[in-house]
Amino acid sequence: MSRGFAMLQDVIAEAEFPELDLALRRGRHVDREDGAWYALLIDAQEHLEAFYRRYGCELIYKTDGYFYLLPVGEQLPRRHLAVTDMLVGQAMALVYLDPASVERGGVVAREQVLEQLVTAMGSDALIRAFLPKRRRHDERVAQKQVRAKLAETIRRLSALGFAELMDQEQVRLRPALLRFAEPVRGLAEPAEALARLVAQGEVALASEGGAERPGRRR
Repeated sequence: MSRGFAMLQDVIAEAEFPELDLALRRGRHVDREDGAWYALLIDAQEHLEAFYRRYGCELIYKTDGYFYLLPVGEQLPRRHLAVTDMLVGQAMALVYLDPASVERGGVVAREQVLEQLVTAMGSDALIRAFLPKRRRHDERVAQKQVRAKLAETIRRLSALGFAELMDQEQVRLRPALLRFAEPVRGLAEPAEALARLVAQGEVALASEGGAERPGRRR
């Protein structure tokens, strides 16, 4: 049931607001899985949109079912993900768009994310992207290092609300991953177009003013 907040101070007085506010400022995406946080954002959306504009930010709501805070001024810094984070995010978005993943409630094996990257980029390009300073050595060592880097990246993306860590083998993909698919939304074959972006090293995270592009994989 909607709480129908009359004033901003009523929103701020809610017990969950301080933690939610800090999470949003740190780049966290909030969706239905976040329960009380998501309900508060839905009920107080109008008040909070005005509140965050005072800090040079826009509270963005996507119809895919998630919120995030987008800095548009200078008060809060913009978050720029590393190129490898972008590539993994796009690969996870591809897996998320797979109907088989939908049937499993978004729970997939981490190995599927790696397989998606290998399929889109090829093993050699993947190793170069994750280990740019790598010198020639045993291929098995390189693959082990890539898996370790992938696990670190998935943890970082999970902290931002793009996924939920289940155990050492599985991860639940969350709606905010569709931010990585925004550059190809509306195309006839968005999954194929996104796969091409990953293969070509074109990394982008959609913002309301266009795509943020921190770099391109060399």
